[in-house]
Amino acid sequence: MDLGLRNKAYVVTGATRGLGLATARELAADGAHVLITGRTQAGVDSAVAELSTLGSAQGLVTDNADPATAERLVTEARERFGRFDGVLISVGGPQAGTVEATPESAWRDAFESVFLGALRIARTAAAELPEGGVIGFVLSSSVRQPVPGLGVSNGLRPGLAMAAKALADELGPRGIRVIGLLPARIDTDRVRELDGLAPDPAAARDQACAAIPLRRYGTPEEFGKVAAFVLSPAASYLTGVMIPVDGGALRSL
Repeated sequence: MDLGLRNKAYVVTGATRGLGLATARELAADGAHVLITGRTQAGVDSAVAELSTLGSAQGLVTDNADPATAERLVTEARERFGRFDGVLISVGGPQAGTVEATPESAWRDAFESVFLGALRIARTAAAELPEGGVIGFVLSSSVRQPVPGLGVSNGLRPGLAMAAKALADELGPRGIRVIGLLPARIDTDRVRELDGLAPDPAAARDQACAAIPLRRYGTPEEFGKVAAFVLSPAASYLTGVMIPVDGGALRSL
């Protein structure tokens, strides 16, 4: 199936590794121009070098929490590619810990990057996207059910999902779509780090797999393919939805 991605231009934040990089790979391989971001020059350069073997990719060192980032992303995409068709807003996971034990400073830092930074990028993109444009959020299964030991994510992700849902209502009449993706146990560095916090990481992984109907973690590539599809014109009648990419782990409809 032709996803209609050829010569479209997308921004993917937090894309030097993990789910963001996996999505950027699929977009570039299908003919889209991709502007990726990350916090370090070395990380951005490495990811761009890999993506450039697949298609058109450029990079930018930015931090989603920086108020100047949102406008800069749109401007750079237009200057480098001559157009701007969509954005996937992905950020690193906030500090692990319980609601009770996580210090207020960690909540404040996460709010700036995970919530406010993401919302700022979405609002800026919304003002610049043409009809047919799309805004995607990489959220978490914590939108629908709490994840043990991830108090900050449990607190912030549902609110951002509801803001995305409201934004879909607001932008729909202009032909702009808003989508949320809810990954669970995808085999990324982040998830391996979380498993490593357990006294027995291997047992923790086995226990997590046992609770997933497919009995395994997902791969970044599996997530990236779903993300590339929902960002593409092939998904033109999808908006306002939160799509789990979790092997069936969520028990709610």
